[in-house]
Amino acid sequence: MNLLIISASQRTESQSAKVADYLANSSSQFSKTSHIELCKQRLPLWDGDDSSKQNDNSDWLAINTQLQTMDALILITPEWGGTASPLLKNLLMMSEAADIGHKPVLLVSVVNGISGAYPIAELRMNAFSNNKLVAIPDHLIIRNVEEILNTANENNLQHDNAITRRDKRIRHRIGYSLHTLLHYGQAMKSLRETLQVSTYNNEHLYQYGM
Repeated sequence: MNLLIISASQRTESQSAKVADYLANSSSQFSKTSHIELCKQRLPLWDGDDSSKQNDNSDWLAINTQLQTMDALILITPEWGGTASPLLKNLLMMSEAADIGHKPVLLVSVVNGISGAYPIAELRMNAFSNNKLVAIPDHLIIRNVEEILNTANENNLQHDNAITRRDKRIRHRIGYSLHTLLHYGQAMKSLRETLQVSTYNNEHLYQYGM
């Protein structure tokens, strides 16, 4: 099972990237884990024309190769002004169902406060209609993010006074979410194989959602 983590903050050295690193270090049950930090990639603002994805300075082809070979995906977005990252929404509009359709995604919202629900709701509502990613029922909201996930040594959690009770709870919840995502990835890999050989008459007419 190949796991791809995409952190979508527009800032370098972001809390979203910190969370991504923690998730990557906690995902040993996957055979391979990769992390893409979108702010460090060169992606054009997509204009609806496929040729615009592949201009001379674009990293799209390299990113899409990783999207094609993944079995499961984690999308991490900061909450700014109650919305998901524009970098992430641009990437999702560029992505095609032929490459990422029917693959499971775990949504993660990161906020330095107590909100964080709006990006999850926004992505569930309108981010997957055409690319046909499947958001699993579980999601993560990492609130007050600057205060947690700052110590990586899991073996010392019971004895480290710097790890608060809330920090321990979110780490345990992350473990559960990764466990769930792994099993969705295994089940949906079998589903994709079935759909490839069991096609519907003229299904090409329905490449876009309603």
